[in-house]
Amino acid sequence: MGSEKITEDITTTPPDKDAPALVKKIGRTTYIVRVHFSKTSRETMSDKIKRMLKNEIQQM
Repeated sequence: MGSEKITEDITTTPPDKDAPALVKKIGRTTYIVRVHFSKTSRETMSDKIKRMLKNEIQQM
């Protein structure tokens, strides 16, 4: 894995032009990850990160 070339490009692609996608190519495999956020969520991104960090610390 050390000699594989990793490239990264953030783009919007079909089918949903409004949804951003992270495109990552590792070796001969291309991974496309679409991002979506719930419109009904009551938790901000900052709140979510803090909650995840607290959970991680509790597992230590």
